[in-house]
Amino acid sequence: MAVTGLILIVFLLVHMYGNLKMFVGYEAFDHYAHWLKGASEDGGILYPVMPKGQFIWVFRAALLLAIALHIWSAATLSVKTIKNRGDKYQVTKRQAQTYASRTMRWGGVIILVFVIFHLIQFTIVPGILGGDGAKPHTMVIAGFQQWWITVFYAFSIALVCMHIRHGFWSAFATLGGNLSANSRKWLNIIALVVSVVLYAGFMIMPLCVQFGILK
Repeated sequence: MAVTGLILIVFLLVHMYGNLKMFVGYEAFDHYAHWLKGASEDGGILYPVMPKGQFIWVFRAALLLAIALHIWSAATLSVKTIKNRGDKYQVTKRQAQTYASRTMRWGGVIILVFVIFHLIQFTIVPGILGGDGAKPHTMVIAGFQQWWITVFYAFSIALVCMHIRHGFWSAFATLGGNLSANSRKWLNIIALVVSVVLYAGFMIMPLCVQFGILK
């Protein structure tokens, strides 16, 4: 769970970077989107090491595997926890548990629903909510001009960042980074910074579309 979680966090940081290319220019954003899929004039990412369009499928397979292993790990750990303690604790006394840590399971389910919706909107059925799949920026504009999509996106990204806030700290603690009070303090600080940066980075573009700054 720790390793796959960190892989997904790295993916989110790169994905956020790609989204921010909307502010560089629509041509830059579209080129980046086509470059990832091997559909750009230069052959795309890792061409000619890989044939055109091959990298994106290898990447998708690796990402899907990471997500599947992360979900499997969560389910396995949940079953073990319930088996060890029964359906309910006899005494519940929270001492240092954050809201994010208490909502990891149901939050993860909602995040999965959001990811499926996101993939349908931009990858599986491009342009289903407006825009042209050949011009990715038009799908972004058409989607986030609809207030309910922006609200749903804001809520879902908030859950993602809450998940990361606890998951980042927990992952490094699992991998041996929680060795002292000082290391715990810095893990908490870094986890908070990463989650805030991701939320701001993912939300600035939808909000700029919603309020007419990006048209």
